[in-house]
Amino acid sequence: MEILYEDNHIIVVSKPQGVPSQPDETGDLDMLSMVKNYIKEKYNKPGEAFVGLVHRLDRPTGGVMVFAKTSKAAERLSEQFRDHVAEKTYLTIVKNPLKLKQTKLINYLLKDEKNNKVSVVPMSTSGAKKAELDYVTLAEADGLSLLKIKLYSGRGHQIRVQLATIGNPIYGDQKYGGEEMPKANLNLFAVELKFYHPTTKELMVFRAYPPEDQKCWNLFNLEKFLTLK
Repeated sequence: MEILYEDNHIIVVSKPQGVPSQPDETGDLDMLSMVKNYIKEKYNKPGEAFVGLVHRLDRPTGGVMVFAKTSKAAERLSEQFRDHVAEKTYLTIVKNPLKLKQTKLINYLLKDEKNNKVSVVPMSTSGAKKAELDYVTLAEADGLSLLKIKLYSGRGHQIRVQLATIGNPIYGDQKYGGEEMPKANLNLFAVELKFYHPTTKELMVFRAYPPEDQKCWNLFNLEKFLTLK
């Protein structure tokens, strides 16, 4: 487990791709359980260690996550994510050039729980939830585009389905890119997380970077984009 920061109130980690954020029906080892086990062993805690899950990343998505180590920290961090005070930034690689090199996407999404798939639906659809993001094109190569995404809502599969809807599915995403999409790790990574420390109120900024040797991240010179503004 890659730990980016830890104090008495929070622990910040880089979640590997393919690891669930929390326990699910697969029974696979998840990030929440990994953090709990780490704290229990490090501090020799009896019973189960308290760890607050205050936000999530989809299983195929890697990147920065913060967990709370106290109930008060969990409450305050959850409020920041709920009120969009916390800022999440992603890098992703999509198929095809973008018609608009940068813009805001606003859609209403509805999840099919049975098939674990999300669709863009009319605003008036019962159960639809608003999803909002900004993207900017950073580079293009071999028919692919490298994008920086700023996320304003934390809907499941949000980035994947919103980009697929405009004709730019994420590379490696067979669920939203179709069967013709090559099998590969999902080229989506949560590279930056900003929030205010739950007790000191200090602005905290953490970064983690996608594997540069992995297809298709290796098509781009990521170093020039790693210092995000």
